[in-house]
Amino acid sequence: MTLGPGTRLAGVDLDLARRVLQTEADAILALIDRLDERFDRAVRILADCRGRVIVTGMGKSGIICRKIAATLSSTGTPAFFLHPAEAVHGDLGALQGDDVVVALSNSGETEELLRLLETIKRLGARLITLSGNPASTLAQASDVALDCRVPAEACPMNLVPTASTTAALALGDALAMTLLVAKGFREEDFAHLHPGGKLGKRLMRVEQLMQSGDRVPIVGPTTPMPAVVDEMSRKRLGMTCVVDHGRLAGIITDGDLRRHMSASVDLLKLTAADVMTRTPVTIDRLMLAAQALNILEQRKITSLVVVDADRRVEGIVHLHDLWRTEMV
Repeated sequence: MTLGPGTRLAGVDLDLARRVLQTEADAILALIDRLDERFDRAVRILADCRGRVIVTGMGKSGIICRKIAATLSSTGTPAFFLHPAEAVHGDLGALQGDDVVVALSNSGETEELLRLLETIKRLGARLITLSGNPASTLAQASDVALDCRVPAEACPMNLVPTASTTAALALGDALAMTLLVAKGFREEDFAHLHPGGKLGKRLMRVEQLMQSGDRVPIVGPTTPMPAVVDEMSRKRLGMTCVVDHGRLAGIITDGDLRRHMSASVDLLKLTAADVMTRTPVTIDRLMLAAQALNILEQRKITSLVVVDADRRVEGIVHLHDLWRTEMV
């Protein structure tokens, strides 16, 4: 039966939709009790891989393979998808002896994958299998065979790969996340691999965003307030650093100016030392931009002074700098 434009559909069965979600959720939950020394061994093999991780599978499993390979690559483990049918027609040259092959097959008898076994064994590459049949040819030939069988697909006809592919994807994610922790993968490593997009921007270092050099407003403690206001106006950050003998002594913000102007004091007769806040919030240049943003939001301020270990001013990070990088 082919459905085309204008085809009248039967009523939508919400109970069926709920059963599909429950079946797939149950398939994932069933994996928890199967995590044992085999999973541990698989993670160790991946962690010890000196080459690349090659993820391979046919059909719907192949689509899951692409996602697993992408997740591994984005978390510090070089990986790519190899189409098994293309592999036996010339792409096997991509496979090297120091690689690890991760093969997905619900039946464990996928013909295109079985054809790869001879080459994998001849080269000495390690093989990890995610299969719904631990007794299958593919599982038996593996260094580690992970069991991701499901009692039934979520498909009402028990034909379309649904629960089995969901289980394989979840098990692949579990491998990737456990592996990144085992390898000591850090937030800053993630930032290096994701320079674009909001995630990458939130993981940038302050030193990549801060205003530095001549763009940083700086005055001395004895600088008259007219000159202080001029410096703040020219640098357009709504503040200035007050530096004494090369070290940060305080800051003056637009808010400080307003408070002194309302205190019946002739502001223009004062010096920077009379007006400055002597204990400003400072940060290190290696702080993550996301952490700096959190401080700005918690303190309800717009600028942070970046200083070194000797309190020498290295730059200013302003809320506008974070706006420009779409972090806010």
